[in-house]
Amino acid sequence: MTTRQQMRQLIRRTGYTMVPGAYDPLTARLVEQAGFAAVYLTGGGYSRANGYPDLGILTLSENVHFIGLTVEAVGIPVIADADTGYGNALNVIRTVREYEKTGVAAFHLEDQVSPKKCGHYEGKEVISRDEMVGKIKAAVDTRQDPDLVVIARTDARAVEGLDSAIDRVNAYLEAGADVGFVEAPQNRKELRIVARCVAGPALVNVFEGGKTPMVPALELETLGFRLGIYPSQTHRAAIRAAQKVLAVLKKDGDTSRIEDELATFQEREDAVATARWRALEQKYLRLA
Repeated sequence: MTTRQQMRQLIRRTGYTMVPGAYDPLTARLVEQAGFAAVYLTGGGYSRANGYPDLGILTLSENVHFIGLTVEAVGIPVIADADTGYGNALNVIRTVREYEKTGVAAFHLEDQVSPKKCGHYEGKEVISRDEMVGKIKAAVDTRQDPDLVVIARTDARAVEGLDSAIDRVNAYLEAGADVGFVEAPQNRKELRIVARCVAGPALVNVFEGGKTPMVPALELETLGFRLGIYPSQTHRAAIRAAQKVLAVLKKDGDTSRIEDELATFQEREDAVATARWRALEQKYLRLA
C-alpha cells in the first residue's frame, strides 16, 4: 500500500487521527518513531526553520525541496502545506505538478489572498468563493494519482463569519476536494458546528496560542472530526530546549548540568538510522 493509499484509509475510516507537525525531515522521523500514522509538514514550521515568519515568504521551489526531503526521510504519509497555491489557478496547476513529484500524500490549499498569513494572525484577506472553486478544480484536474488527497482550507471565518466559511468549504468539497478544513473556529460551539456541517471528512488545527481552543483528541473525535493537525508543538519544544541548553553553555562553559535532559550520542544516531546506513555501506563495499 502506498503512503497515499494509507492517507486515503485514514480519511475514509471512522475515528480521529492525530497528525503532529514537523518543521524538518529529522522531526518528521521522530514523529514516525513515536508511532503516529502520518506527519504534517507545516508551512509555518519550515518558514521558521529557515528564519522567516509565516507570511508566505518562501517560494514554491524552496518548499518543494523541503517537502521532497521529508517524504524521503519517512515511511508514513506526509501532509504538506501548499499555502494559496502560490498564485492563481494557473499557479495551482504548477504547484500540484511539483508537489505530486515529491511523493507527498496530501496537501492543503487555502483561499487567502496571496501572499498569505498564518491562519491565526490578524489582517487576513480571502479571494472570492468562485475563484477558489476554480483553484480547487484546477488542483483536482491536475493530479495524476487519484489517491493524492486534496484538502480545501478556508480562512473566511475571520473575514466573513462562520456560516460563510462552512459554505465555502462545502463548495470546495463539491468541486472535488477530499477533506474540508475551516481554519480558526473560535470556541467549542463553533467546532461542533464545523464538525456537523462540513459535508465531508473534516480537519481541525490544534495548537496553543491560536484562536481555536485546545480540545482533547477524544472530544474532537466525538464531535466528528477525522483529522487533527498539531503544527507547532514540536517546534516550540525545540526552540525552548535550544534556548535552555545555550543559556547553560554560555553560563557554565559546558552542558554537564543538563546532560541528563539531552539525547545521548546513541539516541542521536538512532534518530537517523545510522546503523542501517553503515550496514548498507559495508554491503556494497563487499561487492566492490
